[in-house]
Amino acid sequence: MLWTIIIVLAILWFLGFSFKFGGKLIHTLLIAALITLAIKIIF
Repeated sequence: MLWTIIIVLAILWFLGFSFKFGGKLIHTLLIAALITLAIKIIF
């Protein structure tokens, strides 16, 4: 389940970064994906 969330957030971040929309929201998605990944690895 967490891997699905991480993949979806990473894809949304990549699409937003590629097409220059979303601004800070895109970077927030990336941070959320990284935090989710860190939690998954630790626990």
